[in-house]
Amino acid sequence: MTTDRADAAPGAGGGEHDDDSLTELGYRPELKRTLGNFHTFAAGISYISILTGTFQLFYFGVAFGGPAYWWSWPMVFAGQLMVALCFCELAARYPVAGSVYNWSKKMGGPHVGWLGGWMMMTATMVTLSAVALAYQITLPRIDAGFQFVGDGSGENDAAANAVLLGSALILFSTLVNAFGVKLMARINSAGVFIELIAAVALIVFLAAHITRGPSSVLFDTAGKGAGDPLGYLGAFLTASLASAYVMYGFDTASSLGEESHNPGRNAPRAILRALIASFVIGGFILLFALMAVPDLQSDELATEGLQYVVLVTLGATIGEIFLWCVVVAITVCVLAVHAAGIRLMFAMARDNNLPAGSVLARVSPRFRTPVVPAVVIGVVGVVILVININQPQIFSVITSIAIIMIYLAYLLVTLPMLIQRLRGRWHPKEGRFSLGRLGLPINILAVLWGAAMSLNLAWPRAEVYNATGDQHWYLRWGAFLFIGIVAVGGFAYYWFVQRHRTGVLAEHATRTAAEPTSPS
Repeated sequence: MTTDRADAAPGAGGGEHDDDSLTELGYRPELKRTLGNFHTFAAGISYISILTGTFQLFYFGVAFGGPAYWWSWPMVFAGQLMVALCFCELAARYPVAGSVYNWSKKMGGPHVGWLGGWMMMTATMVTLSAVALAYQITLPRIDAGFQFVGDGSGENDAAANAVLLGSALILFSTLVNAFGVKLMARINSAGVFIELIAAVALIVFLAAHITRGPSSVLFDTAGKGAGDPLGYLGAFLTASLASAYVMYGFDTASSLGEESHNPGRNAPRAILRALIASFVIGGFILLFALMAVPDLQSDELATEGLQYVVLVTLGATIGEIFLWCVVVAITVCVLAVHAAGIRLMFAMARDNNLPAGSVLARVSPRFRTPVVPAVVIGVVGVVILVININQPQIFSVITSIAIIMIYLAYLLVTLPMLIQRLRGRWHPKEGRFSLGRLGLPINILAVLWGAAMSLNLAWPRAEVYNATGDQHWYLRWGAFLFIGIVAVGGFAYYWFVQRHRTGVLAEHATRTAAEPTSPS
């Protein structure tokens, strides 16, 4: 059993069992274990961030699928649940920093691990910028004073102001994450508590204003898909991106495993609780919003989204209170995305799998956290915002592609895991979370789901990748081109340069793993 003392030193006293997985992977404990059950749950649910995702993407789902797009929410949940269950088995055995990287490395070998980590790290930095942009969608709706650039009517006013607000948020996140996981966890947990209370209250308020039954919403396609070769199915698959863009990031609960108490037991529970809670709460918010909005045919549903529904249904005063809660949700979501990226960069760096690995993997003796990755990821996030300040279409393409890369990174865990199962080489940790006989069919479904949704997300739709202006083939096929460049270019660098240096750095290794491992 692990000690409940928040200040227990890693590997000391009752904490040694928390470090078994680290020893097995060749690492020595360095990060301070201060996080409890709610902290790890909060990390997972704040990355998913229901209020952020639903308020940011509701308009997209309605615009392309009509109210009936709601069915994509349970569809995506069912698929992601298969992935999460596989992750739970892995989290029970290997609750370590940079979970996706370490899991793909353990299941598929060092080359697959590097590619999975590289894809996830690149996507995380873009996601950080994308989430930070959500301030622009909400803050100026609360008060026009938050429109610092122009009055919002200029061609580039909104884009420039989004970069300003987003950069300020990333700076805040960088400082908080650099000062240690305990501060981040406290702010994150408080924010998640507010978000959960607000989400439940929003469900109650919307339920009190219902004007139509669920049948009139759930089967209303709004005539979408009329010109699509697949009919409404084609429109629905496009609209499903609104749900697919939200329900991921639950692995963060395990990525903080080296800073958590008893993570082998708590991380799997946190993963499932975060995903299930997000599905239930988000599903009710979306459904009741569609049932409560005064005019279901309003054009604003497909342009202004949930912000419009809340303000027009609940009134300006109550509506603005909920919008402030959305601001809190966006803030803690950025904190969680940033924290996950830091652990991933640290995990790859201590394996000397990144340039300047010894610098990136250095743990601050004062804050007991990797400070340099916090700064690097923050700087990259701001740079991504700045270089796209007048190119919103390019940015939307890159953001969409980042989500695909996360799905692909997940696939680089579940597919090798399936191969290990078929070869009889995967065995869950005794006494911990196990799928038993259901492991194989669930793993197969997770792989099929990951491949199908990645293809759906990347499909060259003009309305997603070239929505405005002149049509360009490189935008339509942007997912395949960008991911190909990132994957092939990155892996080429790894193959010809970095893999020859790969091995656990001596200052981070156990005594038996002090020597660098030979590249495979």
